[in-house]
Amino acid sequence: MPLPPPEYPRQPLHTRSIRVQSYARDDGHWDLEAELIDAKAYDFPKSDGKMFKAGQPIHHMHLRITIDENFLIVAAQAVYDAAPYGGHCMAIEPAYTDLIGMNLLKGFRRQVKERFGHVDGCTHMTELSQVLPTAAVQTMANRRRQETNPNRRPFQLDGCHALSTDGPVVAEHYPKWYTGGSTEASADSSSDSPSFSHTS
Repeated sequence: MPLPPPEYPRQPLHTRSIRVQSYARDDGHWDLEAELIDAKAYDFPKSDGKMFKAGQPIHHMHLRITIDENFLIVAAQAVYDAAPYGGHCMAIEPAYTDLIGMNLLKGFRRQVKERFGHVDGCTHMTELSQVLPTAAVQTMANRRRQETNPNRRPFQLDGCHALSTDGPVVAEHYPKWYTGGSTEASADSSSDSPSFSHTS
């Protein structure tokens, strides 16, 4: 369902696109490749007097990490296609190999902020890295399904409002871990709501 139409006429100003593609590797590891592009919808003058054209990327960067089955980063590489200060921005590329050794599911975002904060990193590259944990979880979704242990509580429960262990989704899809009232009562209370499907 799309957003409702805006109430007032408006003009586009800025577009940020973030894309992540993941791959299963033949060596048993997984690659995640993240890309960020920033572009303005209008021409504007640069500090050197030249004109920056609408739609031309101001930031265009790529970050590739390789992870093992435990979500540990075993390789990392950052590169730029465009940056506002050219080589001065791009000089930080080698620093992002320090992502190696971090675990996406164990304090990753905190560690990234500590290692690459302020002048020790690139604001946009660091921001791009923040999407990697949830992308990695989705990457591993099919593997988790194949290795499901019926006696182990699914890690995603209580991770968001829909998967609250006292709610109707858990009552329907994970009844063993449901903590609310009777499942019959939960089903009655949600009978007018659209049915949910498990997609994670």
